[in-house]
Amino acid sequence: MKILIVDDEELARERLRGLLSETDAAYEISEAENGLACIEAAQQQDFNIILLDIRMPGMDGLETASHLGHLEPQPAIIFTTAYQDHAIEAFNANAVDYLLKPIRRERLEESLQRASFINRAHLAELNTSEDKARQYLSASRQGNIELIPVEEIRYLKADQKYVSVGWRGQESLIDEALKSIEAEFGDVFLRVHRNALVALEHIEKLEKDEAGTVQVKLRDVDEKIDVSRRHLQQVKKAIKDLR
Repeated sequence: MKILIVDDEELARERLRGLLSETDAAYEISEAENGLACIEAAQQQDFNIILLDIRMPGMDGLETASHLGHLEPQPAIIFTTAYQDHAIEAFNANAVDYLLKPIRRERLEESLQRASFINRAHLAELNTSEDKARQYLSASRQGNIELIPVEEIRYLKADQKYVSVGWRGQESLIDEALKSIEAEFGDVFLRVHRNALVALEHIEKLEKDEAGTVQVKLRDVDEKIDVSRRHLQQVKKAIKDLR
């Protein structure tokens, strides 16, 4: 069995490695010190189980797990935490296992035996319970995870059952609802149309095309995003408030 330990504290990783070795010397154990390193490692080899710390600098464990959901096959996720707070109830309610630090060997063995696969519905509820917006959105590209920094996103447009994300001079398709992105990032993205959000800080100006349709001009983006009549006053007010 291949197991990846993810924790920003070296002593915590050492303790888990020791407990796993005591449990079964045949385990193939790897380590990562943060969420980004975890995603990189998980794309290079298939892990059966990832022991994932929740509170880490930068990308935390909940966000990391949400991006890992794009992998095929998906690893089983066991969260580890030093904090017995409201998130624990969410773990129990959603059948996602967790280990409370300091971790006991007996509890670790039990968790390894019943580790279950994470799914997007569980993670959506867990992310909501933490009340923390993600730093990245993620897409699946040729079997790999493509991380999209939220700060670099210019616009998001509904495209049939997917959402098209314009960022850093390129477009990516993500399997998320525009409504849920708006709810999570209400202070970052502005609704300009029933099928479009734009990044507030990247709005340059409003223009009209030859047909008289109002459009948003975004910095560093050639494509202009239509503004619906329904949202026009709200958009004008938001732009005014930025200045």
